[in-house]
Order: sequence, then C-alpha cells, then structure tokens
Amino acid sequence: MPVYAAPVKDASFVLFDMINIEKYANLPGFADASPDLVRSVLDEAAKFVEGVLQPLNRTGDIVGCVRNADATVTTPPGFKDAYDKFCEGGWGTLSADPEYGGQGLPHMLASVFEEFAISANMSFSLYPFLTQGAVAAMMAVGSDEQKRKYIPNMVSGRWTGTMNLTEPHCGTDLGLLRTRAEPQEDGTYKITGTKIFISAGEHDLAENIIHLVLAKRAGAPDNVKGISLFIVPKVLVNEDGSLGARNAVSCGSIEHKMGLHGNATCVMNYDGATGYLIGEAEKGLNAMFIMMNAARLGVGLQGLGVSEVAYQNAVAYAKDRVQGKAIDRSTPADVRADPIIVHPDVRRMLMDMRCFNEGARALTLWGALQVDLAHRAATEEERQKADDLISLLTPVIKGVLTDKGYENATWAQQCLGGHGYVEEWGMSQFVRDARIAQIYEGTNGVQAMDLVGRKLPKDGGKLIRGYFETLQGFLAEAKADARLKDFVGPLEKGLGDLQGATMWLMQNAFANPNNAGAAAYAYMNLLGLVSLGHMWTWMAQSAYAKLDQGAEDKAFYETKLLTGRYYMNRHMPDTHGWRAKVEAGAELMMAMPADAF
Repeated sequence: MPVYAAPVKDASFVLFDMINIEKYANLPGFADASPDLVRSVLDEAAKFVEGVLQPLNRTGDIVGCVRNADATVTTPPGFKDAYDKFCEGGWGTLSADPEYGGQGLPHMLASVFEEFAISANMSFSLYPFLTQGAVAAMMAVGSDEQKRKYIPNMVSGRWTGTMNLTEPHCGTDLGLLRTRAEPQEDGTYKITGTKIFISAGEHDLAENIIHLVLAKRAGAPDNVKGISLFIVPKVLVNEDGSLGARNAVSCGSIEHKMGLHGNATCVMNYDGATGYLIGEAEKGLNAMFIMMNAARLGVGLQGLGVSEVAYQNAVAYAKDRVQGKAIDRSTPADVRADPIIVHPDVRRMLMDMRCFNEGARALTLWGALQVDLAHRAATEEERQKADDLISLLTPVIKGVLTDKGYENATWAQQCLGGHGYVEEWGMSQFVRDARIAQIYEGTNGVQAMDLVGRKLPKDGGKLIRGYFETLQGFLAEAKADARLKDFVGPLEKGLGDLQGATMWLMQNAFANPNNAGAAAYAYMNLLGLVSLGHMWTWMAQSAYAKLDQGAEDKAFYETKLLTGRYYMNRHMPDTHGWRAKVEAGAELMMAMPADAF
C-alpha cells in the first residue's frame, strides 16, 4: 500500500529560512502568522492529511463515485466523514476573509496545506479547493448582498462551489457556448443548457452547491463578448439565508475517467434553473478568469503534490528492493545483491524527482507570497510588482509543474519495475491522477500561448522586464558569496538564454504569428527552468546562512545544497536546448500540408 508523510520540514525551510515569513509581520494577516502558529498549523495539517485523507485515497480510486437514480451522487466510503472533519478543523478558512468567517492568514500558508492534501488524496482535495476559487470570483465581482448570502457558508464548508464553463461542443473557445439565460420579471434568469467536465458538480458532502455558470443572455453578442456569469445554487437560498426549494439543475451522468475516481466529474443539466447575474452583464469571462487564475495556481500544486507522494513511494521501494550488485563493487563480496537505490540509473530517477519537488515547492510558495503581496503590500508600487510577477509565472507554475509532475509519477512507477504496473502498489493511480492536471483549467499548450501571446507583450514587455530586474538584482547579491558559484554560473547562463529567446520572440513573433505559436511551449519550459534555478540558488544561499549560524540539523542543509547542485548541474544546461527550439521558428513545423499527415 502507498505511504505518505507530509514534508513539514522542507515547507518550514522555505517559509522561515528562505522567504522569511516573519519579515512581513507588518502586513495584514501576516501579523497573526507567528512562528509558533505557523509551525502548529503545519504539524496539525500533517496529522490530518496523513491520518484522515491518505487512507481514503486508494478507496476513492477503487470504489469511485456513484450516481443514484434520483440524480444525486454518493462519494466513496469515508469521504463524507473526512469532509466533516475538514470543516471542523477549519482547514478551508485559513486564508479566507475574516469578515466572512475566515482566519485571514497568508495565502502562502494555505498553499502548504493544499499541497499536503493533494499528495494525500488529490480526488478529495478538489471538493473544498474549487470552492475557494469560486469564493475568489464572488469576492471580486459579487454584490455586497451576494457576498453576505453565499460566502460565509462557502468559507465554512457547509456549501461548496463549482465553475461551469465547458460544453459538449466547446472547451477553450468559449465564444461557442450555447447555454442561455432568459431574463425574468423579478430580476432573476432562467438558465438552460448542458455543461460537461464539472468537477464536484454533484455530491453528498455539503448541503448545497453554488454553481458559477457561464451563459449568454438573450440578445447578447454570440461570441466571447456576449458571455455573462450567473450564480445558480443547487438548492435555492431564502432571503433569511435558509435553504428553500431544489433548483432545476441536476447531474446527468458522471464522467468515466482515467483517474480522479474519487471526485465526481459531472455532466450538469440546467433546465430553466433559477440564476442570478453576478458582476456586469457580458463581462462574465473576465469574472471567471479570476477563478481560473486561482485554480491554475492550485493545479500547479497538483503537479507538485503527486510528484512528491510518488517520489516518496519510489524511495521506499528502492531502499527495500534487492536486485543486482552495485556496479562499483563497493559492497562485500558475500552480499549477493544490493538494494536498487545503489544503481546510478535508479538514482537518476530519484534525484530528478527530488530536485524538482524541492524547487517547485519553493516556486509555488514564492508565487503564493506574490498573491498575498498583491493584496496586502503596503504600497501600490509593491502590490503592482507582485501582481506582475504572479501574472507572468501563473502559466509556468500550471504548465511546467504539471508536465513534470506527470513525468515524475511515471518515473516513480518505473522505479518499481513490474510492481509499478500492478494496481495493488498504487503507483498506477498516481500516474492516472496526475494526467488530468496537464489538461484542465486550460491545457498546457494554452498556458504556453497565454504566456507568449498575452503576458510577454503586455504593457510593452513590462512583466518579463520586471522579472529580469528581479533576477539580476538577486544575482548581484548572490555573487558576493563565492560558495554559490556552482549556482550563480548556471543561473546566469540560463538567464542569458531566456533573454536571448525573449528578444528573438519580440523580433519575430509579429512578423509571423506562427513563430509565437511554434515557440510558446519551448519558451514556457525555458522560463520554468530558469525560475526553478532562481529558487535553487536562493535556497542554497539560505542553507549556507543557516550553516553559518551553527544550525543543529547540519545534515539537512548539506543535503539541500547537494540536491541543488544536482539540479544546476543536470538540468540548467537544458536552457540551451529550449532556446534553440524557440529560435527554430515555425517554418518546418508548418510546412507539411494537412492532408500529408
């Protein structure tokens, strides 16, 4: 059976030794995040995910969700009890606004818990974490009345939330959607249409589900400019906040999926359901993107979360499985075989996973810090800088981390050989669950195009220039420590490749738009490599600082440095290859006639 131990110590290293959460104590929310409180939250989070969520992961995969004759859905055994404990523990309230029942703690702390929960049980994690995205959208565009009516119960977990975009005939191109909203005399709308791939669309965990639904009002433009956003509750909410009649929305079926069997991914039918316009009419896509951007950061955490749990199980197997002698003959002659962890190719897989996990953890938490600073920093300049950074890095966090998460899940499976292909060992589930993260909330190709087509040219290249300035300032400081030369050198070369590729795109993308499309995926990976190199150099700097202070756990920091050197030595050179792919252009990619394929 699979195992999982929440990486509390490594998360603490990022929060305290690297980012130094304490230096933000003057900002709202951070003032309450004392070191003792943060450590207590991490310890209790570990107990919850290890003791409550992880034991249900295999059950969720095997049993799955069941659609009943009355169109309700029953989640796997144990999920309802686990969700009740999730709510009782206040885990969904960590970073929510205190005005609506939240604790107001930094988003960064909530992100640590989210990673732990994903590793322990990715299917379960989707139920509450999608709700947080819905809350973010409602906080941004909802009226005061709508916020008071819905958000407190969503924060507490009594109600959950979803987003309804995709339809059978349209996914990324939402201008094609057909769901209609007919205005009523009382100011409400009747919503009619079918949505597919709706995660947590129907379940038995909460007493109500608040659906956010994209639809077109009568007479609105039949394109993306005609889309509005509507609140459509599963159960209507009375004026006094009590639950009323069942709305005309139902689960038509549960999708039969490759993975995430414990999460009910539903076909949702809206048959004249009562809906309420949220935000401005025909501005629904803008409102939904608030939720999607929050979700994309969460999906990036899914790539990390699955990679971490898969890695832990691969390590456990590699230490236990005895097969073959060490090729350097370092073990006694009378030992017939060694644990496979002595073999370099097994070490390659394990080290590749480990250096990614630790770098990605730093990147996602630094990204979460930018989300915090974009809302809580003291000056408008600081808030804007943080918003620019996270806007640039969101497609990278979503795209690169989920691609690597899936790849690492397969490498972990590979470490187990034939046992990895057998269901009882659980490695297959990690591979199957990880796959969807590359697809939903905008496929990774779409993330790459968002990066190159929107983020790079925005405001004349302001976002990428700001990141270059951040990196250059950091490198100038890091160069002062000669011990960091193994980190600074590769990072400088990687930054040079990134700047060169950026300049090539600026010069060639407008002349031939296909150049941007052909280069986008390579550019996203190039920026991902450099941003992870940035994190590793920063972590090395922090590890040396702790060693200089006489840290008690010397081995932890020395291992951190060794892992970082491995990343810089084995992975940073790949920036040259990704730059070459960017600058190869679109000519050969687009030359073959379609009928020749």
